[in-house]
Amino acid sequence: MSEAAWKTAITDVSGGQIRVRGYDIADLMEHLSFADAVYLILKGELPTNQQKRMMEAMLVSSLDHGPTPPSNLAARTVMSGGNPLNAAVAAGVMTIGDSHGGAIEQCARLLQEWAKKDGSPPDLARQLVAELKEKGKRMPGYGHRLHKRDPRTVKLLEIAERIGYRGRIIELAVAVQEELEASSGKDLPLNVDGAIAAIISEMGFDWRLGKGFFIISRVPGLVAHVHEEWTREKPMRRLGPPEYQYDGPGPREIG
Repeated sequence: MSEAAWKTAITDVSGGQIRVRGYDIADLMEHLSFADAVYLILKGELPTNQQKRMMEAMLVSSLDHGPTPPSNLAARTVMSGGNPLNAAVAAGVMTIGDSHGGAIEQCARLLQEWAKKDGSPPDLARQLVAELKEKGKRMPGYGHRLHKRDPRTVKLLEIAERIGYRGRIIELAVAVQEELEASSGKDLPLNVDGAIAAIISEMGFDWRLGKGFFIISRVPGLVAHVHEEWTREKPMRRLGPPEYQYDGPGPREIG
């Protein structure tokens, strides 16, 4: 093999054969769910029954959150401008960043870093929250503009408890919520981004895959919103006077 050749340990393709992480694609099609296959291609191995169940629940949890998040607004606006479905969905994906979907990555990094330290989850949570407060930083993955208790997080934690998958990192994530609320006196729930961060960390995924999990989960929702915009709405939708407020200078003249 040439030194210039690209190398990959993910998929091997040759005439009449496709193998993903060493497994024949036809066997995967016969025996794996989509969530199983996502776990395999990202992690390199097949999931356990517990990991399979958590993966399924996690990917469903961020499927969609209405038309208002930036990614859906961007996707629908680009479709409204007369662009093809793939461009509109791509616009939605490109809107996912540190402020929208990025909390999974940021939260997972902190949880993975702190879970390695000595101490119980409640003790580590107190130290982590105190350190962030001292630095004037917020804990990503906590708080929600709409939900006092994110129903997606409640269900993910319930499933984790039921199947015996609530390990040290999930316990740390829950302890951080309790510490944040106790120290602030406010509702600062572990939101779905933080819950996913804890789950992928429990599974041993690199925190740098955080946005990737959000994208994998959200793309079907983006496709649905773009298709709805295409088939149900008139093109070139735009904000009118009732939807915005002008707060710039009043009428003025040059000279």
